[in-house]
Formats: sequence, C-alpha cells, structure tokens
Amino acid sequence: MKADRLLSILLLLQTRGRVPAHELAERLKVSVRTVYRDVEALSASGALVYAERGRHGGIELLGGFRTDVTGLTADESRALFVLAAQGAHAALGLDEALGSALRKVMAALPAPHRPAAEVTSRRGLVDASRWKGGPRQAVDLERLQDAVFADRRLRLRYRHSGATEPSTYTVDPYGLVSKAGVWYLVADRRGTPRLFRADRVRSATLLRDPVKRRPDVELADVWEVLRRQVEERPAGVDVTVRVRRAYADMFLRLQAAWLTAPPKDDGGSEWLTAHLSYGRLGEVRGLLVFADRLEVLSPPEVRAELASAAASVTELYQSRVAGER
Repeated sequence: MKADRLLSILLLLQTRGRVPAHELAERLKVSVRTVYRDVEALSASGALVYAERGRHGGIELLGGFRTDVTGLTADESRALFVLAAQGAHAALGLDEALGSALRKVMAALPAPHRPAAEVTSRRGLVDASRWKGGPRQAVDLERLQDAVFADRRLRLRYRHSGATEPSTYTVDPYGLVSKAGVWYLVADRRGTPRLFRADRVRSATLLRDPVKRRPDVELADVWEVLRRQVEERPAGVDVTVRVRRAYADMFLRLQAAWLTAPPKDDGGSEWLTAHLSYGRLGEVRGLLVFADRLEVLSPPEVRAELASAAASVTELYQSRVAGER
C-alpha cells in the first residue's frame, strides 16, 4: 500500500538521516522513480522532506521534523523488542510483517528510549520450543487461519493419537494457540470446548455457515478451561525410579514433562530418587532409553511392562543375529 510505503520512508529517514534514493528503493522493493514520486507526495502533504540528486545526494528530512510514537515509557519500549522465536510468526506467514513493524516502531520511538530498545532486541530472546522435541510434521495453518478470521464454521478430518483413521468434526473456531512450539486450534464442538493439534488435522474445509460461539466467551477464556483440563487430568500411573547421578541431567531433560517433583538426593550415593506421573501405562516405555542407568522401584506393573518391552526387543534382535549366522 502506498500509505504504508510513505510512512516507511518517513521512519527510515528519521532513523538514518540522509538516505540514497536507490537504497530506499531496494528496502521498499520499488523503483527509484517511485521513490521520487513518493517524496513529492510527502512534500505536498506537508512533510518537510526533500531530495538532492547527484553522486552524493539523497533524500532527507529537514531538521526538527519527526513523527513519534508517543506515550511509551522506557520499559514499554524495551518490552516490544523481547521477541519470541520466529517459528510462530513464520507459521502464520508474518515473519516479514513482524520485521517491518519493528523497524517502524524503532524509528518512531522517542530518541531517549531507542538505544535501550535496540540493546534489548539483541540481548533478549524467547524460544518457546522444547529441547529434543524431535522432527515435527509440517503444519499448514492457512485454512485454519481463514476460518478463524472469517468467523466461519470448519469441518475437520482429525486423527487422534493412537488412531489409525481420522474422525470428522464440525467445529466453531475461537482461535489458534502456540504452546511450547505446538500449534492448537481452540474450538467448540456442539457447544463444548475442544482442543485440536494442528499437525493432526488431515483436512480442513471452510463452511458457509457463520461461526456459533458462546456469548461473551473469548479465546483466552476457552484456552484457560482447556489448559486446566490437560494439566489437572488425574494421573494414570505414578512411578518411583532411581537414576544414576551421572545421568541426572539427561533424565531431567527427557522426562521433565512427567516429573512431579525434583529428584531427591539419597545422601551422596550413586543414585537419585525421582517420582513421575504418566497418563497411561504404555508411556513408561520411554524409560528404556536409560537401560541399566535407571531402575523402576514401583509399582510392579511398570517393572513388568518394561521387562516385557525389553524382552520383545531382545527377541527381535536375537532372531536377526541367528538368521545372519
């Protein structure tokens, strides 16, 4: 948009002083001729901007002319530049828009706040993704975004965890939430709040029907209800283990989601004791990665589950070895 481009020119000149026309053209992805036309439009609207042609020329604001974002405190200015990981913006197609917006804000900040905001942008970063998350399926959020912003109902084909075939649902979207690097669609199904992982959506069809949200209920309200349901869900299996002290860091990194308390020091021994809580028995098989560096103390059914899994692995490889002889 031309109005957006004119504002960008003003803010760039305010930050940089004199800027060659060809550089403005490259930054704004337009021709040099368009830049000069924009400068004429700005001058006609009352902005104190002029162009000087020639080898050492450029475009510049007359002294004293500026456009400010007013009312921002120093802390508010710094807060704007503590950025989350770019993955969230990229998934929504907003990486380029974010960079452009921040350049405009930086240029328009009151001069005393600008250095602190610039330092904050280089010294602070929020990365919401978990360590060792493993490869994730690519997520196409375009159709989900369309439904959210168009206020239309959505028909989903959705595969639940452990299911071999997807199920079909008609839902009323409230919005999209990124939680620890995973995108979720928050929606009502028949008036009941539901949570759908975006990477399990096999297809999404935008319907003609307008969305039917509950009155006076916003995305944040529904998310809070769903978040509590997940976090306060009764545990299916409580497990006590001991892990070798040398592997405590690895254990904490891989099992953090199931820990109910920090590991307890057994008083200088080789082992640490920890308590975990799993939703179902099959989830405990992840402990096999520690081999003999971890021992399950209780309950007996977890030890039996791990012994059965280990026996199956042993049988598989023994048969392969026997066949190779």
